[in-house]
Amino acid sequence: MPHYCHQVSYTKEAWARLMADPQDRLEIVRLPIEKLGGKLHSAFFAFGPFDVIAITEMPDNISAAAIAIAFAAGGAVAHVQTTPLMTAAQAIEALKKAGTCGYKSIVAGHGAAAGA
Repeated sequence: MPHYCHQVSYTKEAWARLMADPQDRLEIVRLPIEKLGGKLHSAFFAFGPFDVIAITEMPDNISAAAIAIAFAAGGAVAHVQTTPLMTAAQAIEALKKAGTCGYKSIVAGHGAAAGA
């Protein structure tokens, strides 16, 4: 199954409620993830623009989008970013495939700063 990185920022109201009633929300989101056929592999609270980083395994992009939509619709989340992840083997497969697609950059052969 594909893996995803979910980066979540709480609203100010959510932080205030968590301060008033501290609880492990990670366990609470595990059930809906599993109901969609996924698995919560790991999750961490973080400093910076995102408050929670979670790695899930979901059956497909639609399921990953569904949990992100559910998080966003709940009202406690200010921002959700979901990134599909690849294993090293998948990245190597993509690199090999990229080399066979025939794409030619407009700046090919004009230095190291080649771009689209």
